[in-house]
Amino acid sequence: MSRPRLKTVSRTQGNNAALKDGTVVPTGFVLDFVEVPVLVQAFRRMVRELEFDVCEMALTTYLCAREHGVEFTALPIFLVRAFHHGAIVVDRQSGLRDPKELEGQRVGVGRGYTVTTGVWARAVLQDEYGVDLSKITWVLSGDEHVEAYAAPTNVVPIEPGKTIEGLLGSGELAAAINVKTDNPDIRPLIPHAREAGIAAFLRNGHYPINHLIVVRDDVLDAHPDAGAAIFHAFAESKRLYLQRLQNGQITSLTDADRLHLRMLELTDDPLPYGIAPNRDVLENLIAHAMTQQILRKPVALESLFAPATLELTA
Repeated sequence: MSRPRLKTVSRTQGNNAALKDGTVVPTGFVLDFVEVPVLVQAFRRMVRELEFDVCEMALTTYLCAREHGVEFTALPIFLVRAFHHGAIVVDRQSGLRDPKELEGQRVGVGRGYTVTTGVWARAVLQDEYGVDLSKITWVLSGDEHVEAYAAPTNVVPIEPGKTIEGLLGSGELAAAINVKTDNPDIRPLIPHAREAGIAAFLRNGHYPINHLIVVRDDVLDAHPDAGAAIFHAFAESKRLYLQRLQNGQITSLTDADRLHLRMLELTDDPLPYGIAPNRDVLENLIAHAMTQQILRKPVALESLFAPATLELTA
């Protein structure tokens, strides 16, 4: 009997490389990988059209989509993590030094308000610097993946014809979050951002999660064993990656590889999968999604994940 083939999107990175090259395969299934060069476009296509069977997905996009009834369910495979202190940037000429100075001002946001990096960066401002997020006007450069989502009243679109970088340079924005630029005049607001993130990890144990894996509900209904099979395959691919990383077998290191190496000095596994080892950081993210009005009602953590994966860890 032929194995079911699942149309899958996941950007190639260290912890899924063995899956992408066929070294690891899920028991009983074939993952047919589709390459989407700009990964956020895959998020959008999955949220709006359920185009794929299995898809990498930004965490808060998933939370928002689930609340609005999109029919997919997550697996606790946490592919991408990062610290977000460096995501908050200002123009060098602005003179702004203290994040509290952002209150009463306009701050740009790359793409939508529900973007996960933005949620974590705003959490940094609130938790570590006491910033009242409701006193900031958030200016978006794009729209939301989840069309039904309605943002708070202090969230507005950018003016037509304007750019976040241009408004930063003119002083019309005090700062911005989640923008990529080569402009040397734009610098992180928080100095020594990576070290600040690691210091936060040492205080609270949170290595923030950005991406996980979702599976269409009809696929999980038709194949009840798919969730666990996919989980175990991603877990094995991650194990091989960390083994190679620790053994110095990866010669061209990405920024993510370097950060995971640094985190390996502080923890046995910088990329734990499963609910149990990630409960605190997931509940923290959900709490911030509530505070930032991305979620409108509380959600039980276990309800977000496929039942067959609730007890799995790796």
